[in-house]
Amino acid sequence: MTTVANLKRGEKGIIKDFAYDSLPIKLLELGCLPGNMVELVQVAPLKDPIYINVNGSHIAIRRAMALKIKLDLIEE
Repeated sequence: MTTVANLKRGEKGIIKDFAYDSLPIKLLELGCLPGNMVELVQVAPLKDPIYINVNGSHIAIRRAMALKIKLDLIEE
């Protein structure tokens, strides 16, 4: 198991777990829910923020938040 912050560009994973009280409601509304697929789109030059694709929505999240979202990697 890994986290969103540990993904490499283009890698995908399925959200496995996170602490519901640690993520903002807005991320939950945008689809950051267990069972949904996440793809790392880009990482900013100073490694913060991280740009991800969740259910067709491109979202920028802070690295500290990305470390809280656990994933199962998808092997292609």
